[in-house]
Amino acid sequence: MSMSTRSQDLRLIGRSEAIRAIEHEIDCAARSDAKVLITGETGVGKEVVSRLIHRFSARASAPLVTLNCAGLPDSLLESELFGHVRGSFTGAYRDKPGLLEMAPNGTVFLDEVGEMSPRMQVVLLRFLETGEIQRVGSDRSHIRVNVRLITATNRDLDTEIRAGRFREDLYFRLNVIRFAIPPLRERADDIPLLVNYFFQMYCQLHNVPVVELSPDAIDAIKHYRWPGNIRELKNVVERLVVKSHGEIIQHADLPFDIVRSAAVTPAGTGAEASGSARSAQAEELAEQMLKQGESFWAAVHPLFMSRDLTRADLRKIVQIGLECTNGNYRMLVARFNMPNDDYKRFLSFLRKHDCHLPFQRFRAVPARLQRDQPEPYKKVVNP
Repeated sequence: MSMSTRSQDLRLIGRSEAIRAIEHEIDCAARSDAKVLITGETGVGKEVVSRLIHRFSARASAPLVTLNCAGLPDSLLESELFGHVRGSFTGAYRDKPGLLEMAPNGTVFLDEVGEMSPRMQVVLLRFLETGEIQRVGSDRSHIRVNVRLITATNRDLDTEIRAGRFREDLYFRLNVIRFAIPPLRERADDIPLLVNYFFQMYCQLHNVPVVELSPDAIDAIKHYRWPGNIRELKNVVERLVVKSHGEIIQHADLPFDIVRSAAVTPAGTGAEASGSARSAQAEELAEQMLKQGESFWAAVHPLFMSRDLTRADLRKIVQIGLECTNGNYRMLVARFNMPNDDYKRFLSFLRKHDCHLPFQRFRAVPARLQRDQPEPYKKVVNP
C-alpha cells in the first residue's frame, strides 16, 4: 500500500489477496457513514486507507482533517480536537475552532487513538454520544457537528482493554467497521510492485535515470522482513535512487540490515523450503529451552520482538511446549525456564500477539518429554 506525493495518485499498490480484500472493504465502508477502526503495525498504510474511504464516500467534497494523537499532552490534544476560548490557558489570545469544527460534513481521521489518555478517552466518548463540541475553557456546548470519524492504532486494543488502559465502551463505539491491515512481510507478492512504483516515483522526483536492481538485490529485498513495513521500503528506495547515479543497484549497495538478513536466510528455495527451515528453527529454539535450560525471555522473546521470528514460529514453539505439558500453561512456564511469577506476563504476551493456543486441543496428547527424561523429545503426530 502506498501513497504518492500527489493526492490524485492515491491508490493501493499490490496484487495479493490481502490487497484485494482491503479494496473490497474500502468500497463497502465508503457507502456508509459508519465509524471505521483501522489496525495494523506502524507503516502499513493506515492513513492511506482512511483517505481512500473518504475519497470514495459521499463526503468526498467536504474536508478531511487528520490528527496524530501520539505524543500530545491532554490539554493540547483536546484543544486541537475541540478548540478553545480566549483566555482558557496561557497563550490563548483568541477563540480558536478545533479540527472537528473544521470538517463540517467531512471526515476526521485520528491516528494512534490507542495512545489517548483515559481522560481524553472520556472526552472523545462524550463527543461520540452527543455530537456536541465544547471548547476548552467554555462552560457549555458550542455547536453540534456532523463528521465521520475514522480512527487507527498500532496497538492491540483487546490487550489494552484487559490491562485497563483503554475503555471498552469507547472501543465498541469506534469498532463498527474494522480494517486489519497485514504487515508487508505477510504479503510478499506486493513487494516487487511497490519497489517498482517507488523507483519510478523517486527517479522522476530527483531527476535520475530509471535504475534497475540486480537479480540478487531483488531477491534480498523480497526476503527481508521489513519491520517498518511500507514506510521503511519507501525510504530505502529513495536512498538507493539518490545514491545510484543511474547505475544498476547491486546486492552490496543495499542497506546493511537487508544484506545481513539475506546472509542469514536459510538455504533452499520456494515456500516449502522456507517453511521447513522456519519449522526447524522453532524446534531448535524449543529444544534450547526444554533440554538446555534457556529461558523463553532470553531465547525466543528477543528474536520475536526484532521480527526474526514470525507469529507462526512462536505458535509452533508454544505448540511444542504444550504437547510436552498436556496443555498445562503453568507447567509450560516452568518448562520454558521462567519464574512462576511470570505466568500472567507470559499469557498476556501470547494473547497480545495472537499466539495463545487453546489448551484443550493438547489434553489428549501424551506428554512428549518428562521432566527427568534425559533423551531428546520425540515428535508426536496427532491422529
